[in-house]
Amino acid sequence: MSGKEEMSSVKNTTPANGVAPSSIVRASIVQASTVYNNTPATLEKAEKLIAEAASNGSKLVVFPEAFIGGYPRGFRFGIGVGVHNEDGRDEFRNYHASAIRVPGPEVEKLAEVAGKNNVYLVMGAIEKDGYTLYCTALFFSSQGLFLGKHRKLMPTSLERCIWGYGDGSTIPVYDTPHGKLGAAICWENRMPLYRTALYAKGVEIYCAPTADGSKEWQSSMLHIALEGGCFVLSACQFCRRKDFPDHPDYLFTDWDDNQEDHAIVSQGGSVIISPLGQVLAGPNFESEGLVTADLDLGDVARAKLYFDVVGHYSKPEVFNLTVNEDRKKPVTFVSKVEKAEDEPKK
Repeated sequence: MSGKEEMSSVKNTTPANGVAPSSIVRASIVQASTVYNNTPATLEKAEKLIAEAASNGSKLVVFPEAFIGGYPRGFRFGIGVGVHNEDGRDEFRNYHASAIRVPGPEVEKLAEVAGKNNVYLVMGAIEKDGYTLYCTALFFSSQGLFLGKHRKLMPTSLERCIWGYGDGSTIPVYDTPHGKLGAAICWENRMPLYRTALYAKGVEIYCAPTADGSKEWQSSMLHIALEGGCFVLSACQFCRRKDFPDHPDYLFTDWDDNQEDHAIVSQGGSVIISPLGQVLAGPNFESEGLVTADLDLGDVARAKLYFDVVGHYSKPEVFNLTVNEDRKKPVTFVSKVEKAEDEPKK
């Protein structure tokens, strides 16, 4: 990790009874910075961190929002009402070049790394589909298979100018040997109906890749763990000013005048919380590193005894949620043959 602080590790890895039953799985959050505008170097960094987590016995590894491609904190891309900026357009061109196609060679590489280290992997990435970018969570199995993706449904604030919107076709919950795995990205976690959709799909390990490093975010994560009766793994990048490229349109360029390259831009706060509301590991607001805990999946059932938000504590005769999982296409082509078949016969 040249040019970086020494990686720290926050752990809680000893079961209360001193014996690890079969229902216990070790999970790690990676709290680290993207190598901005350098996707190959970011992938190389990710591979080392995955290997480190696996060497500590982790079977699930979760990365922050937009780790591959980068969360563009502080970038303005020259955007303002009625304003167009050439430097901003050039910066977006670089950002688009750092994004990955799904599927694509980077996805194949991540699948290979997951299989090599025998871990389930949740990776935050910037996905490009043509010239539109999406903030996406990618899922991989310990057998080295790409399972699928979740595209962020609603980007926040200025994110809407650079990222497209997801739809209901990518709201997966995967049944794994270590529990049912799903994800909500950043402020999607504030969307109660989206959370309800994940609960209804039986999510047990609820991953929250985020860019929100605020201390207030911890309250949301604790609430979701209790509300959903699930483990919550919130992963956020820890970044300093020196981790970001120099650019005239970057919001924090005034820090350069004071030579504050070590100023914290994203303070992390990655945390693991149990379905019973217990903080198992973290939050880490200090440095890059791993946040690791042993998850006792029996705690899911223990939590649901008193409160099952989509089960015995729901009121379906009063409240009902309908989720549209159809893929939304901007253009649909219909061939002449299909049109002829659809015409009523005389």
